[in-house]
Amino acid sequence: MQPMKLDWTPLKQLLDAHERFVITSHVRPDADAIGSEMGLASLLLQRGKQVRIVNPSGTPPNLRFLDPEGTICQLGPGNALPDGFEPEVFIVVDTSAWVQLSDVGRVMRDATCAKVVIDHHQSSDDLGAIILKDTTREATGSLIAELAEALGEPISPLAATALYAAIATDTGWFRFSAVTGETMRTIGLLIDAGASPSEIYRELYEQATISRVHLAGRVLSRVKLECDGVLAWTQVPSSDFTELGAQSSDTEDLVNECLKISGTQVAFIAIEQLNRQVKVSFRSRTSVNVAKVAEQFGGGGHKQAAGATFPGPLSAAVEKALVALKQSLQSP
Repeated sequence: MQPMKLDWTPLKQLLDAHERFVITSHVRPDADAIGSEMGLASLLLQRGKQVRIVNPSGTPPNLRFLDPEGTICQLGPGNALPDGFEPEVFIVVDTSAWVQLSDVGRVMRDATCAKVVIDHHQSSDDLGAIILKDTTREATGSLIAELAEALGEPISPLAATALYAAIATDTGWFRFSAVTGETMRTIGLLIDAGASPSEIYRELYEQATISRVHLAGRVLSRVKLECDGVLAWTQVPSSDFTELGAQSSDTEDLVNECLKISGTQVAFIAIEQLNRQVKVSFRSRTSVNVAKVAEQFGGGGHKQAAGATFPGPLSAAVEKALVALKQSLQSP
């Protein structure tokens, strides 16, 4: 069964009425965030709009191939937008949470211009924006592909590559339960538009540094089981990054390795940041709703994939995450 299409009329009206747009997404952007931004920017540029992509965090090295000309900016000192750019519309993709927008969120709060959210996550704050959301979708990238159809705009090879990466990564390379026939039909259209699956896979998964490989080995050696093997977890102290010369983005997807252990149902990884805050990523492959777990700590996400940022120290964050997940396993 094909998903219901969103009503894109509110965004179409903004496109007709305005010229200057800022696109942004969440801290520590993943491929769905970067891919959706690049895909959306391509559509707006084709319509003659002035566009800036401004994020609260830098683009991870493994995702820079999605932005080959380096057009994505990180918010400057003093929360300055690039070139004194004054947007008429802010468009947020792949999040609906103030905390995930960090400094860009503070700029948005003070801005009087129109705001739009395009997202597929369950968790949501009131951003004072027009909400274009479908929590049944596998990725925000699929919503941007739908928008291209609604606008009657062709998808460029660059946008096709970005949107393919967005959808492929958010579906675990098409193995998660959110994948539908419509997912694959969209993927077919993106391949026809210029996306190369083999090249995208190579860029995403076959460009690891030796530091990343060493970090993965160290982190996976720490995996522990709780609740008779139903819960798996591991942790990453910030000292790992300095000792191994690794980056925070090198922990991407390591939490999913915990779910490869037979019998596990839920998992988390706790990553100590250089500022001593702790980012915890939760995963579930059962009815346990980890978005609700993350929301207890000001985070959010999907039913089976969510995250939150905890205050340090690392040991305290791990204990809180363990208690919360154990309680969720005991809930009916």
